[in-house]
Amino acid sequence: MASGSLPSSTDVVVVGAGFAGLAAARELTRLGHDVVVLEGRDRVGGRSSTATIAGVPVDLGGTFIGPTQDAVTELAAELGCETVPTYSRGKNLIRWRGRVRSYRSTVPRLSIIELLDVSRIQWRFERVCRRVRVNEPWASSNAYTLDGQTLDGWLKSVHASAGTRDLMAIMSRVTWGAEPDAVSMLHAVRYVKAAGGLDRMLDVEGGAQQSRFPGGTQQIAVRMAEDLGSRVVLGAVVRRVERHSDGSLTVTSDEGAVTAKAVVVAIPPEHRKAIAFLPELPPEYGKLAQHWPQGKLSKAYAAYETPFWRTKGLSGEALSDEGPVFITFDVSPGDDGPGVLLGFTDARTFDPLPPEQRKKRALTGFAALFGDEALTPIDHLDHCWGAEQFAPGGPTAAVPPGSWTTYGPWLRKPVDGIHWAGTETADTWTGFLDGAIRSGRRAAEEVHRALADP
Repeated sequence: MASGSLPSSTDVVVVGAGFAGLAAARELTRLGHDVVVLEGRDRVGGRSSTATIAGVPVDLGGTFIGPTQDAVTELAAELGCETVPTYSRGKNLIRWRGRVRSYRSTVPRLSIIELLDVSRIQWRFERVCRRVRVNEPWASSNAYTLDGQTLDGWLKSVHASAGTRDLMAIMSRVTWGAEPDAVSMLHAVRYVKAAGGLDRMLDVEGGAQQSRFPGGTQQIAVRMAEDLGSRVVLGAVVRRVERHSDGSLTVTSDEGAVTAKAVVVAIPPEHRKAIAFLPELPPEYGKLAQHWPQGKLSKAYAAYETPFWRTKGLSGEALSDEGPVFITFDVSPGDDGPGVLLGFTDARTFDPLPPEQRKKRALTGFAALFGDEALTPIDHLDHCWGAEQFAPGGPTAAVPPGSWTTYGPWLRKPVDGIHWAGTETADTWTGFLDGAIRSGRRAAEEVHRALADP
């Protein structure tokens, strides 16, 4: 996709060509506004990036979609991006306390005592969810109590067993790219409620992992950008946003400056601090960016001649309480091959390793679950989002205690013609591709109303 050229002025500048920024630009264009999208990378898609392994497209970032994710589902259909069901036939595996066991449900087959405790904690967690307001969590009756502790602290307070806490740790790593002792309980509860509950968020069938795109998710962003054409400018790292007395704003990037009537900043909250706002924004905005950190999550893929685990009656879904691979999925194109395993890896121990050691550790993790055949792939690929030079981190913000009640009101509150988008600002499917699209459309509507009634 070719990058556009930068005009001297426009109606709206959108900062960031991820799903949120492109959705905002698309909606603003539909509403009749002239738009320029400035993207710092040499590609569109943000935290969605598609590569290939053994000739098969695979997602380095956002991968799956599921029921009630209507924004991304409908947009993908409109753009002609097909989905397929995530492979889930057969038995799932769990590597737990040194043993590998099989199971068929969402919750692994542990001891009766452990299963009862998992059910008890899930019931208590979802009871807490009922009292939290997704749109204004800081105004919930239990906000300060929940925001004053971590997810791990809450689990300890309700006497969760070690097994339950370890399972919740796996959920925390794959959801926020962080350990339970780093995430605010208020954030955890709000996030899960925005997804429709723990089952909806974690399940394959009937849940957020139900379907995937055989051509990769980035194609959705590419097709949105193609529709926008020269309005999208790549390699345009935004350095400064200046507000003028006449209400206009000037956005300065590595590709030049453009003046606009409004700006949509569609990047993760932590990355807002890389932009100089002149004059300075109210202090709460800067403090929010400092206290809304990105998590860190990495992925490893291995390709084989065939999906050999299927012939053993296995689904390719697995959990492990040992790193670096802690959850896997089968993303093979079909029974005939190639067979492709996706593994989420623990960034803390995975990212610092050189490439060959990362490969060895990932394959050892796959083999511990699926057997020695996993040690000899025909291709291998990994990606460490936290190690990226530009806008590192992923998949979403790992919000620590105290941040929602102290800075939450400023997460998406417009200020002097500047509006905020990004999946972290969504009230439905926060942290997912669907939430990103919803946030972009919400910001576009805000801008449209503001420009119609100055």
